[in-house]
Amino acid sequence: MLHYETEARGQPNSQSYRIYFKTSEGKYISPFHDIPLHAEVEKVLFNMVVEVPRWSNAKMEIATKEVLNPIKQDVKKGALRYVANIFPHKGYIWNYGALPQTWEDPNHTDKDTECCGDNDPIDVCDMGSLVCVPGQVIQVKVLGVLAMIDEGETDWKVIAVNADDPDAQNLNSIDDIRKWKPGHLEATVDWLKKYKVPDGKPENQFAFNGQFKDKDFAMEIIKSTHEHWKALMQKNANSGEIECTNTSVCESPFTCSSEDARKVVESAPALSNALPLSPGVDKWHFL
Repeated sequence: MLHYETEARGQPNSQSYRIYFKTSEGKYISPFHDIPLHAEVEKVLFNMVVEVPRWSNAKMEIATKEVLNPIKQDVKKGALRYVANIFPHKGYIWNYGALPQTWEDPNHTDKDTECCGDNDPIDVCDMGSLVCVPGQVIQVKVLGVLAMIDEGETDWKVIAVNADDPDAQNLNSIDDIRKWKPGHLEATVDWLKKYKVPDGKPENQFAFNGQFKDKDFAMEIIKSTHEHWKALMQKNANSGEIECTNTSVCESPFTCSSEDARKVVESAPALSNALPLSPGVDKWHFL
């Protein structure tokens, strides 16, 4: 099982802040393309790139349109984006991130949702108790999936649990979450439905009447998005603005050298002291 490290550049809490990824040998990589989807040969566990830790508000995400795809904070209308606290929740209610080597193709219409993909790697909600940090790569068990429709786009939410979490031994299915964490699935739907409302957006919708699909269904969705990613990396799909530079994908025309990857990171601003957070980040919203 491979281990990964991160290197922060720029100024935290500013638009210059980036988190780059590298192997334990110090070689810089893309978390989107170079970290394997499967964490081990048996293909039971999946790698999850944590973007947003539980209880935090900064909308950190893999920068799909930047070389080497570092994690950065999303920007809307020229301002850093923070997710609102909708009572009774504080920030994100799970560790939130993505499965590497997956892609929700915006040119593919899903047969179940009848909507196209959202042009991102597939999202993951880690239902465990441990709180992670941005850029942490954890190994997760997949339990199910939820089909969110975000402004007309399919935005799958894989439901999983960190394999190293104290809760992991009890969680092997969606029904196990209902048994051991009553209310967490309902809170997940409620959170995803309303989190954009304080920003003036409508509530998000869901396919399957907001019902969670089981592990087998989730595995098929992950497999499909992995195939779309493979097509992307071989120029068999329209990449649009997606940055496909990688250091390890076999026969990909986008592969670069370790030296070129190092130059990309070194060209970013050096890490400096963090800016203060806006006091508005802690505001409650009652809907």
